[in-house]
Amino acid sequence: MKTKFLKVSQSELTKVRQLYESVMSHACHGLFFREGEVYGEEITKISLQDRLRFFETARNLIKARGWSDEITFAENSAEVHGSIEVCKSEMATCHRMRGIIRNLYEAHLNTKVHCVEVECESTGAPRCLFKVERV
Repeated sequence: MKTKFLKVSQSELTKVRQLYESVMSHACHGLFFREGEVYGEEITKISLQDRLRFFETARNLIKARGWSDEITFAENSAEVHGSIEVCKSEMATCHRMRGIIRNLYEAHLNTKVHCVEVECESTGAPRCLFKVERV
């Protein structure tokens, strides 16, 4: 089957988040995280084809698919600028991105990891910062 892509605007994604939050409160954040893991599966699969360029390939795919304007991977963290999930909020909103990042690090490190967003542009931070720790 040919892979097709869907374009969704940032405002549409924000409205979907608000819809789910109005029905499920913050319980839906776990669903968004799991959704991100699904999106991350294909990005991870493609990135694993060249382990030496794993994070470079992942970075290019994430940017090309519109998930962020920029993403930088480090040993225990990922820094994101311009996440599609950013919207004015009092709390972190990049749950799908967290799922994508977790998926990538688990495949790269070949172990389970915990990923948490410790800074988010939605709250006024200059970037979204995700900390990654081996479990």
